[in-house]
This record gives sequence, C-alpha cells and structure tokens, in this order.
Amino acid sequence: MSASSPDFFLRHEFLIRRLHSLSGLIPVGAYMTVHLLVNSSILNGPGSFQHNVNQIHSLGRILPLVEWLFIFLPIIFHAVVGVWIIRTGKSNHDRYRYVNNWRYSLQRWTGVIAILFIFFHVFHLHGWFHGEWWLKKVAEPLGMAQFRPYNASSTLATALQGYIWPVFYVIGITASVFHFANGVWTMGITWGVWTSPGAQRRASYVCGAAGALLLLVGLSALVGALQINVKEAQASERKMYNAQLDSGLQLDPHKYQEAAPQSSLDSPSRENPQSLDSPSRENPQSLDSPSRENSQSLDSPSRENSQLAPPNSTDAPPIALPAEPLAPAQAAH
Repeated sequence: MSASSPDFFLRHEFLIRRLHSLSGLIPVGAYMTVHLLVNSSILNGPGSFQHNVNQIHSLGRILPLVEWLFIFLPIIFHAVVGVWIIRTGKSNHDRYRYVNNWRYSLQRWTGVIAILFIFFHVFHLHGWFHGEWWLKKVAEPLGMAQFRPYNASSTLATALQGYIWPVFYVIGITASVFHFANGVWTMGITWGVWTSPGAQRRASYVCGAAGALLLLVGLSALVGALQINVKEAQASERKMYNAQLDSGLQLDPHKYQEAAPQSSLDSPSRENPQSLDSPSRENPQSLDSPSRENSQSLDSPSRENSQLAPPNSTDAPPIALPAEPLAPAQAAH
C-alpha cells in the first residue's frame, strides 16, 4: 500500500465507512442470502435445484456482467476496506471482556475467514476464470472448477466428497453468516438507526435470530448436497437438459461442456453432448423404429420373396394317403 493510500482513506473515512457498511448489506449480504436460499432448494430434489440454476444461467451472455457488477466488485470493495479497518482498528476485548468487545473482535476475525472462504469457494467450484486454457491447464488438474451448471446437483455432491471440504464449508458458512448478521447490527449503529441502549439490545435479538435462521438454511443446503444420489441426479439433469434442447432453446456449448460429467458413462460426453438414449440430430430416427430405406416390417414378406411361401404355409400339412390299399394280413395258423 502506497504512502498516499492512508491519506486518501483518512480524508474520506466518513464516506468510505458508510459505503463499506452499506455494501455489506446490499448487494453482498443480499446476494449471500439469496445464494443460500437457492442452494437450500436442493432439499426438494435435484430437479428443483437444477431449475433454479437454469433460471440463473438463462441470463446468457450478460451473466458475467451481472456477476462482476453486483457480486464480485462489491465483495472486493468490501474486503479491501475491511482489511484497512482491521489494520487501523484496535481490539480491547483482552482488557474489557464485555459481549460487545468480543463481537467487535469476532466481526473482524470472521471477516478474514469469510474472505478466504469466498476466495477458495469460487476456485473450488468455478475455477475463478472461465477460459478454456485456464480450466484445462490450471484449475481442473488441481481438482478445482468442479461445478457444472447443467449438472448442478451431481457435480456439487461430487465436489463435496470426503471430509475436508464439508468441514471447510461448515466453517466458511458459519463465519460468513455471523459476519453478515453482526454487521447488520453494527450498520444500524453506524447509520443511526438504533442509538439508544434499549434499541440496540432489541436490534441485537432480531439480528441474532435472523442470523441463526440463515445459518440453518445454509447448513441444511450443505447436508442436502451431501445426501444426493449422484446417478439419480445425473439422470434427472440429463432429461432436463434434453428437454431444453427439444424446446429449441439455444444453449451455450461452452456451458454444456462444463455441465457434462467427464467420468460418467451413462451421461453425455463433452465431445458428444447429446444423450445416448435419444436420437441424434444427424439421425433423428429412433433406433427401435424402421428406417426409410428398410421401412418394411421384418415379419412381413418382401416383394421379392412374397411367392416363396405357400398361401396356407401357416396351416398344418395334410396327411399323405398311400397310393394303393394295404393287403389284408394273413390269419395266423
């Protein structure tokens, strides 16, 4: 940080602190709330979660613009200013062991944890960048970029396998929710919404209850993802994807390449994204229906062989009679 940077922050400290607290509520906190609610729809099954993910990705090419404008840039701003506040602030919970002093320190500690969590969470599921070279050469060889938009439930469940990642997400979600809920309470003090001790106490109860409810939603979404049956989820996702193709929806091929599981034999591959149990676009005829070149049924005679079988070939053959009557048997003496 240059020598002029502290001077800039000090000159505009009043405005910067209020923008920092405001960005923590809107859009960062609002996005986190919606994000956890969408993820919790996985409790209703893979189809419900996939439907919500499809709605998000229906934005198409403007989705990266929305993400950077309303999510990533506000998070970066909130994180940078938060680091500056941590470096310039002084904690006194070691001398004054009051609840509010501990909340002051926890707000800063959970902020650091939340920054690291978001950083690795995005890398783990999305790989940070969507360039083909970056994904193939850097992210995927490291086991990152695990999430596929059109196979949302199955790839999320696969990404959470083991013990390290679930623990990582429990810590990250808990820290992020506490930082948000406690930050709303401090924001009310900063903006003068609740100034009296009684108002601050009541606001503390409300923010604490809202935080506990949001934490329950986030952890429930995590548990729901861990309980997903990957094969059943892949079958449901494949049907939904094929239904979108059949409806004429123009899907981004790159996104579908991200969606297709690489190791699943019963799911479409990246090179051949069409389902194996559905007719291809080049040969739209079904395999169990007669083709145009061989439209005649196999159990009906063809024109060339229609004269080979007798008319009553299906009837039993008549019993042959002898040409001459048999001689009577001689009596035994």
